[in-house]
Amino acid sequence: MRAEYDFSKAKRGALIPSKGKTRITIYIDDVVLEAFRSRAEKTGSGYQTLMNEALKAYLSGSGERPITESLLRQVIREEVPSSSRLTKRSSGRSQSSRR
Repeated sequence: MRAEYDFSKAKRGALIPSKGKTRITIYIDDVVLEAFRSRAEKTGSGYQTLMNEALKAYLSGSGERPITESLLRQVIREEVPSSSRLTKRSSGRSQSSRR
């Protein structure tokens, strides 16, 4: 082995540069990371790929909002008139009490 090596012409960075991607370090909640890892295991892809796709969908704005209980309740309130909801509730109770 040589006593000295000349690194004056050496380059720093990844050995194989990737175009369009940058390596970073971020902190993710353990729950979020575990959820992406379990989804990745089920689909057979990498969890970082799934996280990247989720972030892209969020940024594009084209991703659909997940249906939550509050969203479902809001849609029902907007689409079903309150009078028909009350009628169905009261008629359902009276029928069950008759039996």
